[in-house]
Amino acid sequence: MKNTQNSEANQNLEEDLLPEYEFNYSKARPNRFATQDNEITITVTLDSDVAQVFQTSEEVNQALRAILSAIPKK
Repeated sequence: MKNTQNSEANQNLEEDLLPEYEFNYSKARPNRFATQDNEITITVTLDSDVAQVFQTSEEVNQALRAILSAIPKK
C-alpha cells in the first residue's frame, strides 16, 4: 500500500510557493521581545599583548577616550 498523502502534500506545497512575495511592511510592529537598544555596538579583537593589559571593555573605552581627548579637534 502506497502512502499517497505525503506525495499530495509535497505537490500542494510546491503549488503554494511563489517565486517572489510582496510583503506589506506598513502593518509591521517592532518585536516586543527584542531589546530596544539604540546604541551601536562594534566588536574589536585585541592582540594578546594588549588584551593582557585591558581586562574589561570599560578599561579599553576609558583608555580610548583619554587618547581622543588629547587629539586636537578640527
